[in-house]
Amino acid sequence: MSEKRKTICIVDGQGGGIGSFIIKRLKEVYGESVEIVALGTNAIATSQMLKAKANRGASGENAIVQTVPKADVIIGAMGVVLANAMMGEVTPKMAAAIATSPAPKLILPLSQENIDVVGASSMPLPHLVDELIDRHLKQLIDIA
Repeated sequence: MSEKRKTICIVDGQGGGIGSFIIKRLKEVYGESVEIVALGTNAIATSQMLKAKANRGASGENAIVQTVPKADVIIGAMGVVLANAMMGEVTPKMAAAIATSPAPKLILPLSQENIDVVGASSMPLPHLVDELIDRHLKQLIDIA
């Protein structure tokens, strides 16, 4: 009997561009060996991530609150764990659910908020995603 595929939740808002980029790279590296769930703070973000070939997707506060506790890994920009980030799209309940999920969280140091992460890299998004996959995610996703 084969082991259940790992579930990676990608959380994004606004236009879903960061999430879409991450999903495209994950598909290049892992193909269908993992299940990618697109969780958008809004329907546009979810739609864009589904176009990037996420396996499933859902939008809004309740979808995020109900799904992230079951994830094996959660990936998103820093705003996904900050209440009222992304111009208010990340509700306090969303941020709390993501932050308190038992799943490991891989957070990219990208933010439009008035927050600087001291010591964080200022690498461009493609390099950050490569590092996320190569140095962090591969340790969490054990695919034989």
